[in-house]
Amino acid sequence: MAVAVGALAPDFTLTDSTGKQFRLADLRGRKAVVLYFYPKDETMGCTAEACAFRDRYRTFQVAGAEVVGVSADSPEDHEAFAAHHRLPFILLSDPDNLVRRLYGVRKSLGLLPGRVTYVIDRDGIVRHVFDSQLQATRHVAEALKALEAP
Repeated sequence: MAVAVGALAPDFTLTDSTGKQFRLADLRGRKAVVLYFYPKDETMGCTAEACAFRDRYRTFQVAGAEVVGVSADSPEDHEAFAAHHRLPFILLSDPDNLVRRLYGVRKSLGLLPGRVTYVIDRDGIVRHVFDSQLQATRHVAEALKALEAP
């Protein structure tokens, strides 16, 4: 079952692109989180989405939010992807799709890992969910709009 607006965001721990452990709960009370699940590093839609988040990253920071991307790619693949596209935000490796399943992110067209963005407030409550495989860059606008909402 998918995590819905108003729910407490499930906590998790995953490895980032530098090999360090990242725990979602460590940001609770400190920052909002834009948690986005995407299919695969270095694919057309995923690169466009990541670069759109990169280009607006400062705006997210000013809004008090951290951007966190999650896919099944390895930490090494994430490190190369981040370096290649100068991505300043956190990329997490979910090789067994455990967190993807925890959040209820379904496959698109029955094949592709889903593309879903969750905006989580400082208290850990999900305030917005945007699910669109084909409108990859719209995830950024949707997240910013949700962060600006009262």
